[in-house]
Amino acid sequence: MKKKSIGVNAFLNSIRNILNIIFPLITFPYVSRVLQVNGIGKYNFSQSVISYFVLIAELGIMPYAIREGARYRDNQEQITNFSSQIFSINIISTVIAYILLFFCLFLFKNLKNYILCILIFSLQIFFTTLGTEWIYSIYEDYAYITFRSIIFQIISIILLFIFVRNKGDYLNYALITVFSSVGANLLNFFNARKYCVIRFTTHIEWNKHLKPILLIFASLVTATIYINSDITLLGIIKNDYIVGLYSVSSKIYSIIKTLLTSVYIVTVPRLSLYLGKGKKDNYLQLLSSVTINLLLLILPAMIGLFMLSRNIILILSGKSYLAGTTSLQILCFALIFAMLSGDLYECVLIPSRREKYILIGATVSSTVNLILNIILIPLWGQNAAALSTVVAEFITCLIDGYFSKDLISNIVKSKKLLKNIIQSLIGCIGIIVMCILCDAYINSLVLKTIFSVLFSVIIYVIILLIEKNEVVMYLFGKLKNKF
Repeated sequence: MKKKSIGVNAFLNSIRNILNIIFPLITFPYVSRVLQVNGIGKYNFSQSVISYFVLIAELGIMPYAIREGARYRDNQEQITNFSSQIFSINIISTVIAYILLFFCLFLFKNLKNYILCILIFSLQIFFTTLGTEWIYSIYEDYAYITFRSIIFQIISIILLFIFVRNKGDYLNYALITVFSSVGANLLNFFNARKYCVIRFTTHIEWNKHLKPILLIFASLVTATIYINSDITLLGIIKNDYIVGLYSVSSKIYSIIKTLLTSVYIVTVPRLSLYLGKGKKDNYLQLLSSVTINLLLLILPAMIGLFMLSRNIILILSGKSYLAGTTSLQILCFALIFAMLSGDLYECVLIPSRREKYILIGATVSSTVNLILNIILIPLWGQNAAALSTVVAEFITCLIDGYFSKDLISNIVKSKKLLKNIIQSLIGCIGIIVMCILCDAYINSLVLKTIFSVLFSVIIYVIILLIEKNEVVMYLFGKLKNKF
């Protein structure tokens, strides 16, 4: 099979993630005004209920399927057999998720007012399974995923403005949300036939698949609890105002994380393929390249976000949220640990079949995060939640790094990595200078922020060019050849 360009895949995945951020920013102001507080409340609550059952149905299959499937993708018979087994396990977990959902709807009477909306959202459980998106990741077909995503998001926006016109239309909004997912996943299922024919089968190698899938699932559940515990505890210990402040900070932080994740997530199938075929040198070379590229982006993103935290909060949320600036600036320091631990998780531990160590890291960091939140939130509110996130991400990075040390030791000790970090840090000084100058000489908040970002990117690239950074020199060489 012809190998896809990892650079192109990373770009396409970044575009998809950016659009997944931009489209809600376009639609939410309209929807929140039309549906008003009660309608939005019913929509969000119903969606949050279903998210737990989607997690059960997914069962940690996505990372496992990508890792193992990448090893079989060049053999039609093996990939067909493997995919059918994984799909069948996913169908079974989906049935279990539905049984649990209906049991909860029957048991908890306070869900009665939300039943119709929850049932509409529940279609996502089945169609997410039917979508078999892991097939496209195995074959690195990010062009199809990106194009499909854009088409259905555009259709959904058009339907939104047609059918969501008053405060009672929250069910229409739910149907449109589900339509986007259902349509995309139906196309996925039929289009997947160009790679392999997926069928339901009872011949499943449970001993081979179940343990790693459940270990990954346990890690995902632990991580979900860890992610949600900050806001939950802020709500219990403090109040809605503090929750609101932290929600904005954590949302901005999550957006940056999502964009940076695009850099390494597309390499997972290729890394798994190399390890599966015993090509360790190719694996280490690609891992080193991904890590260096990631660091060259993390450091300026972290510094830039820190310098522009106040401006970003003012633009996105207004003056009433300015007290969340400090918590966002604290979260900036979590960014480097979160991205490096993500790199280790997706690019080292998952491909090398070390999911049990992922669970250890997730459990320890979640426990520390919970304890720190309970102790510190009464004292420092949303800033304590941000600080506990930094500590938890650092611990996760440390533990994942420890269990990856045999594979990453040469990369960590290499002069090439150190050289790139130093060059990036020098470039970050230029970002700080540009942000200070724009703040001093430009009055308009929006223009100040735009020019700060624009000039920061330019000065950062110029400094790396002056330093003859290998990555930037290579990219400019490629551009020069094209033009």
